[in-house]
Amino acid sequence: MVQAKTELQSRARELRRAGKTYDEIVAELGVSKSSVSLWVRDLPKPQKTAEQMHAMQEARWVPHRQRQAIIRSQTKLTAAHEIGRMKDRELFLVGVGLYWSEGAKSKPHRPTERATFINSDPDMIQVYLAWLALLGVEPGRIQYRVMIHENADIARAERFWADLTGVDVTALQKTTLKKHNSKTVRKNVGEGYHGCLVVDVRRSADLYRRIEGWWYGIVVGAKATI
Repeated sequence: MVQAKTELQSRARELRRAGKTYDEIVAELGVSKSSVSLWVRDLPKPQKTAEQMHAMQEARWVPHRQRQAIIRSQTKLTAAHEIGRMKDRELFLVGVGLYWSEGAKSKPHRPTERATFINSDPDMIQVYLAWLALLGVEPGRIQYRVMIHENADIARAERFWADLTGVDVTALQKTTLKKHNSKTVRKNVGEGYHGCLVVDVRRSADLYRRIEGWWYGIVVGAKATI
């Protein structure tokens, strides 16, 4: 009995010197915390490693982050319910603003009256396509082309965009590859990276002119409320 206790005491001191806490020693040896305290109290308190300190800090922040995540989710859900089902005029105005923010525009140095929209956000692409449908643009006039870095999974990206738009992969135009710069640390990598989709409406000069006019109408209407 005495020998077993001596061995436990010796082992407890080894564990303490190795940087173990009282609770860790208790868990490993199956003895009381008061016994551990008595056996190792003359040993210096172990210094925690940088990894241990980081783990402790992270553990303290976990409840706060969980609460914040719940608050964020609740706020987004409440906001989403505030929108509800969109009316045609609401979608129409959203689409005009969306195009004028993200779509190609005719410039004095590059006059191009063609409705071309480029984006990497699948949701934005779907809203834009819903807008084109509202305007009566026939699916046959819409062309799709993927733009992506050359070192990405090109075939997977093409399938992704084809599935999203409801067309066959073979219906996509030839993919535009962006040259990879090894000096640039890109964040848009991994399975979630699908590049950008170019949505081009053929024979769209008149549509482009109307989009420009609609946008100016929105600007004038907004200024009138000031």
